[in-house]
Amino acid sequence: MKSIVLPILSLLFLGCGDDPLPKPKGYLRLEYPEAKYEKVAIPLPFTFEKNKLSEPVKEIKTSANTKGVDVKYPSLKATIYLTYKAVENNNLESLLRDAQNLTQKHTIKADEISSNFFENEEEKVYGMLYEIGGDAASQSQFYVTDSINHFLSGSLYFYTKPNYDSIYPASEYLKKDIKRIMESVSWKQ
Repeated sequence: MKSIVLPILSLLFLGCGDDPLPKPKGYLRLEYPEAKYEKVAIPLPFTFEKNKLSEPVKEIKTSANTKGVDVKYPSLKATIYLTYKAVENNNLESLLRDAQNLTQKHTIKADEISSNFFENEEEKVYGMLYEIGGDAASQSQFYVTDSINHFLSGSLYFYTKPNYDSIYPASEYLKKDIKRIMESVSWKQ
C-alpha cells in the first residue's frame, strides 16, 4: 500500500499548480499622424517639402559660405538640420568628403551604416542617404547636389541620449520625411 500512496501523492502534489509560462513580449505602440507635406519657400537657392507636423521654417542661419535651416519636430524631440553650400572653385570633392566623414564619425557607436543612392535626373538632384543603426548620435544623414552649383546636406538628431530601441519608431517616421526632402529638392538658378 505504501508503494501506491507515494506515487498518488506525488501526482497530486505536482499536478495541483499551473505550469509557469513566460509572459509574451510586449511592445510599445506608437502611432504618428499620416504625413502631410507642404512646400517650403525660403530665401535660399533651393526649395523642398516638409511635413506639416514640424514647426514652420523661420530662421536661416548664415556664416561665411554656409546657409542652414532647421526642420524642428518638438513632439518627437528631433530636428533635421539642413546645411547648404555653393559648389565653386572645384570644391565638390571636398564637400562630398566632409559629408561622408561626418557620417563615418558615428561608426564608434553605430551597429551598422547603410547607404542608399538617390537620383532625380529631371531636377538634377543626386545624392546619398545614410541610415545609421545603433546608439549613434544621428540616425540618418544625407546629401544632395547637382554637381555644378549646389550642395545640401542634412542630419537627423534627437534631443535625448541615443538609445536605438527607444527612438527607432520616431527615427523610421522621420526617415520618410528625409526621403521626401531629398525627392522634393528643387534648385533655384
